[in-house]
Amino acid sequence: MATETVTLHIPEILYQRLVNTAHAQGCPIEEVIIHALGVGSPPEWNDVPEEFQADLAALDKLDDDSLWQIVRSRKTAEEMQRYNLLLERNSGGTISDGERLELMELRHEADRFMLCKAQAAVLLRWRGHRVPSP
Repeated sequence: MATETVTLHIPEILYQRLVNTAHAQGCPIEEVIIHALGVGSPPEWNDVPEEFQADLAALDKLDDDSLWQIVRSRKTAEEMQRYNLLLERNSGGTISDGERLELMELRHEADRFMLCKAQAAVLLRWRGHRVPSP
């Protein structure tokens, strides 16, 4: 296959994301760039709340095995039971101030957890893996 040489000026943030992906996959950046041109750039996370963006940005640097661990991760039964109990107390009006704060923290953590799982799945798909729907 014939190739052409092209000089591109790209934004530093995009370049760094491509470099991170190349390092994570252990392949040359040229390979990642060619893949990106074929299917688009790595999935973005700019439309999520700012408080979660650093967590999602860190996923770009992970190798595929680490991303698979995130995709397959689950909350424990105990964590889910506590969350459901607090939700019931909240809807029934019997929640204490301390429990309300705990519920808010658990909700924030659940949001972060699900966003990271979704972003890890999208990154794996972008890297060419077949990721089953949950």
